[in-house]
Amino acid sequence: MNCEQAKTQMLGGTIPGENQGEEFAAHLASCETCRNESSRIGALWQSLDLLPVEEPSGKVRERFYEMLGAYRQGQASVTMPVKQAWPRMIWQVAAAAALLAVGLGIGYGVHEDRSRPELVQLREEVASMRQLVALSLMQQQSASDRLRGVSWSYQVEPSDEEVMKQLVTTVNHDPNVNVRLAAVDALRPFTGSPATHLMARNAVIEALPKQTTPIVQVALIDFLAELKERNAAPELRRLVSDPDIDSGVRKRAEWALERMQ
Repeated sequence: MNCEQAKTQMLGGTIPGENQGEEFAAHLASCETCRNESSRIGALWQSLDLLPVEEPSGKVRERFYEMLGAYRQGQASVTMPVKQAWPRMIWQVAAAAALLAVGLGIGYGVHEDRSRPELVQLREEVASMRQLVALSLMQQQSASDRLRGVSWSYQVEPSDEEVMKQLVTTVNHDPNVNVRLAAVDALRPFTGSPATHLMARNAVIEALPKQTTPIVQVALIDFLAELKERNAAPELRRLVSDPDIDSGVRKRAEWALERMQ
């Protein structure tokens, strides 16, 4: 048993084959990292018993359909053989299921006393798992998985620099235009956080000259105009004066400059 299979076992997934319990125990005995992770996840599940059982809010359905839409868009552009994707899908589905359950638990605990140490620790664990899922998915080979990762980024705190940096990398380097567009939109929450707003704004400005696809250029220009980011004016003027730039992009840059005045 390897570390990925062990993680699947920890999160409640199933691994084909017999003697799973013995293999899992043997792996934990030889791998300190997985042993610590198993203890952490076990404590997390035990903490869930502290939360009251209530009916989920309407936002659960909204978030589900948002993720489903992103998955379908990516699935239409990139496909992967089932046998190749299956080991990774087990881990991702298990992580998503666990995260949904924990997320619901946190939502139920909002009305409880926020000073309770066990709830504070549980919120921290949930934040860590959300970050893990978002970062992991955004680095996968499948465009549909990367879209799901971008969608998961909305679940992390807007002050999370690691997720923000990965979104910037996605905007600048992802080969799929739909993923790049989704990442541009996902950067918006980070521009409103005191911890990341300067870094996020500068990253959007720096991303503009790296783009060659008109639709992504326009998305970034609209974003900068929305922010009224005057530091972007030099780059916008360059686009306006560049005869090789798409005419629609030049017009949008002119519009943005006027709006910033």
